[in-house]
Amino acid sequence: MEYLKWSHDQAIATITISRPPANALSSGLLKELSAVLDEIEPNRDIRVIVIHGEGRFFSAGADIKEFTTVDTSAGFSNLGKVGQDLFDRMEKFPKPIIAGIHGAALGGGLELAMACHIRIVSETAKLGLPELQLGIIPGFAGTQRLPKYVGTARAAEMMLTSDPITGLEAVRYGLASHAYPETEVLEQTYNLAKKIAKKSPASVKAVIELLNYAKTEEFYEGMNKEAELFGEVFASADAKEGIQAFIEKREPHFKGE
Repeated sequence: MEYLKWSHDQAIATITISRPPANALSSGLLKELSAVLDEIEPNRDIRVIVIHGEGRFFSAGADIKEFTTVDTSAGFSNLGKVGQDLFDRMEKFPKPIIAGIHGAALGGGLELAMACHIRIVSETAKLGLPELQLGIIPGFAGTQRLPKYVGTARAAEMMLTSDPITGLEAVRYGLASHAYPETEVLEQTYNLAKKIAKKSPASVKAVIELLNYAKTEEFYEGMNKEAELFGEVFASADAKEGIQAFIEKREPHFKGE
């Protein structure tokens, strides 16, 4: 695989995002993640999955440069739907997925983390959905999952200002379970995984299935609407300006077009 590494030691599988420098999520990486889940799901020896990032970040977002290769609203909506479907599969996956987050989980990186069942963070990690800074919006169900964890007002502030929160704040707001010094995050993530791995696989699977009943019909309506608006916003002149400004490392100049 080009963007992921994965292995398993006894009952715990480890998926490592390995796409330096920022571990940006590309369509190729999402395909590889789907393929890894295909391998893990029928493996009866694996009971828990840990996902983390190699290097400085968990994942600093989606691959913005890849967006420049898409030029239609329908194309962008389809891109969003691919990520939505994969992350929905993760949330329903019969084996618990724990995200060990250090450095940053931003944009698509946070959307990936929110699709995991549990999030363990470093105290200084940065978590956020800064897409509006580029003149675009979250497209992998971030607009639907973030309010579920932090509440509507906090989610609105995070998205509308593009300001990230720290790992300590993420625990306080309900987005993460525990925060540790960065050097301890992975160790503590595995400690939790080992504890869960001792439980009955049938009962663990049942709890995950039941947790998904908390997702209402409105969640899926919102997710579908997000994909539609994701395409519309991405096809705008402001989005093109925002993406180009990001690539050129300058401030965007939005005109409301």
